[in-house]
Amino acid sequence: MTKEEKLEIIKKFGVNDKDSGRTEVQVALITKRINDLTAHFNAHKKDHHSRRGLMMLVGKRRRLLDYLAEKDINRYRDVIKELNIRK
Repeated sequence: MTKEEKLEIIKKFGVNDKDSGRTEVQVALITKRINDLTAHFNAHKKDHHSRRGLMMLVGKRRRLLDYLAEKDINRYRDVIKELNIRK
């Protein structure tokens, strides 16, 4: 992920340009990394070390989404819809 892509995601999901700590921004950044790693595994099927990292990212995203659902269900639904994450 390039610096420009990261800033674009922060602007889209954050309140301002510096708002990288917001839960929605963190989920969006992790989703971008998950999508990039998923594409990586199409070419490198036996890369099990990176697969472990992918599973850890998926778990972290799940925990953040569970937190957001407890905190504010409407923000949770908006993030799920915007990122096309099923659940």
